[in-house]
Amino acid sequence: MKNILELFKILNYSLVVLSSMLLMNSSFAQSAFKGYPSKSVKIVIPFSVGGPVDTIARILSQRLTTVMGQTVLVDNRGGGGGIVGPSMVAKAEPDGYTILLSTGSMTSNPAFNSGIPFDLLKDFTPVTMLARNYGQLFVVNPNMPVNSVSEFIQYAKSSSKKLNYGAAGVGNITYIAPEMLKAMTGIQMTDIEYKGTAPAISDLMGGHIDLCFVGTQNLLSLVQSGKIKALAITGPTRWNALPDVPTMQEAGVAGYELIGWFGVWLPAKAPPELVNILYQEIVKAIDDPQVKKQFDEAGLVPVVSKPENFKKFTEQDLLGMKELAKKIGVNPN
Repeated sequence: MKNILELFKILNYSLVVLSSMLLMNSSFAQSAFKGYPSKSVKIVIPFSVGGPVDTIARILSQRLTTVMGQTVLVDNRGGGGGIVGPSMVAKAEPDGYTILLSTGSMTSNPAFNSGIPFDLLKDFTPVTMLARNYGQLFVVNPNMPVNSVSEFIQYAKSSSKKLNYGAAGVGNITYIAPEMLKAMTGIQMTDIEYKGTAPAISDLMGGHIDLCFVGTQNLLSLVQSGKIKALAITGPTRWNALPDVPTMQEAGVAGYELIGWFGVWLPAKAPPELVNILYQEIVKAIDDPQVKKQFDEAGLVPVVSKPENFKKFTEQDLLGMKELAKKIGVNPN
């Protein structure tokens, strides 16, 4: 009996020590990030300056600089169809000072390409979705003799000219959108790859390429001034800034619907406490009336989601993109 009592005493003491250690670890975890950030923070975006993602990153970085009390910089790492930037962030320290801001290319790239040098589900920690757009604007060179999607399809089928489109790499939404149109209508077009949408739009205006499917950001003034011609938008509803531009379904391509989204990740193994702090700071930034106004002017709808919800979304979207790749006829293997 005495031995049993002694054993209970030892076990009880061990539980007390263990509970104290857990409390100490919890307190340490909270205090370890209490001063975050204590230096400048870098937002890496995998596309060139002047494109849609760059616009979002600069709106966010300006507000986060105020909210977080430290300079938040934008680091453009274009190339590889949106692969270079994430590859860099995947190798960074998970300390909250290197952040990835990217698009749905994070799920579509692995679905449409083999040999991607990172694993979305293993190499990154989801923080939050930021926004979605109204879809991709289907824009053509203003000198193209078409004013509607049906006219474009007829022109593409009858013209001896080989049409080409600008995109930011295989698997990017700017690639998926025209490939969907090809698959659904039987027309032929050739992909011209760019490091981002900004240089593609520049070449479109210059007549070097025929068309693009680009997010609503940064295009409004170009469409309104006649420098490019918008035939349709790929989302389920029209964009209120261009109310006369129909959706692809309204334009006669039944079942065509595609929207873009944007999110934030940290490298893998980022501590949950750090993820939550960054999430809360982003919520504060997005809730700012001026940021909401800037998003609206860029054709964006703020969609801030909790880390766990964003994680589930990306997992489901990855599966959806793999199915879409099969429908379009792309086999990454």
